[in-house]
Amino acid sequence: MKNKIILITGTNSGFGWLMANSCAALGHKVYATMRDIKGRNADKAKELLKQANIEVLEVDVTNEVSVTEAVATIIKKEGRIDVVVNNAGVYAVGIAETFTTDDLDKVMDVDVLGPWRAIRAVLPQMRKQGEGLIINVSSVAGRFSFPFQAIYNSAKFAIEGLTEGLHYEVRPLGIDVVMIQPGPFPTEVWGKTVAGSDATVIAAYGELAKVPEQIGAGIMQMFETLKPDSQLVADATIKLIDTPNGKRPLRTVIDPATGNFSEIANKHVKEQYENFMNAFGMGSMLN
Repeated sequence: MKNKIILITGTNSGFGWLMANSCAALGHKVYATMRDIKGRNADKAKELLKQANIEVLEVDVTNEVSVTEAVATIIKKEGRIDVVVNNAGVYAVGIAETFTTDDLDKVMDVDVLGPWRAIRAVLPQMRKQGEGLIINVSSVAGRFSFPFQAIYNSAKFAIEGLTEGLHYEVRPLGIDVVMIQPGPFPTEVWGKTVAGSDATVIAAYGELAKVPEQIGAGIMQMFETLKPDSQLVADATIKLIDTPNGKRPLRTVIDPATGNFSEIANKHVKEQYENFMNAFGMGSMLN
């Protein structure tokens, strides 16, 4: 496979960090993006730059100008952009009622509008090229909405809907839009959890208010027992990049911790989705 020009968001930690290093090690040219590369992320940026095939760009996915300028910089320098991995995101947990409208806006701005900004910025170039790949990092929480994760789940549900519809819409143009559904992995995201800002309602939930903390403790215990390897997500990303255009699956589940329930759900939804598309005269877009 030829080396690709790849843009990855949120590369200062977690999956994005592993994706950037893994892709660069295989010879791909990686534009690793993050916020504050001269401040709190300066050390991470310097470390990434030690890789010969990595360039670091300052990008705030909540700022449309920041995103579009980064994409324009890559296209001007490389003449193309082959892959975009929308990885940047925040994790939100807690009693849903504690999240104000502003709290919800902040989560959606990063987890939903952030990927959409990148998608709109790169689609014109990918259409011009007649090929391209967009990988959106979803979650098993984009298939099932778990209690006390309703805000985060809502964002991932939105990514699922956006990716699924767009997958079929732009595939005839030579562009693959797909998603990865990771289960829980021990990344830095757990230390950057977003909570609702309205604590006045917590007392009304009584013992239920303790459940989010109990869930968190259970996840940490699971990490200690099963030790799921976050590199699996980077490896799945590379596999999608190396797969020929038009052959990539819409959803890729990476979930060694909680089993294959998402894969089973995906299978049944795919069957009914195909029935729906055929019923509305769009069956030809499935192939």
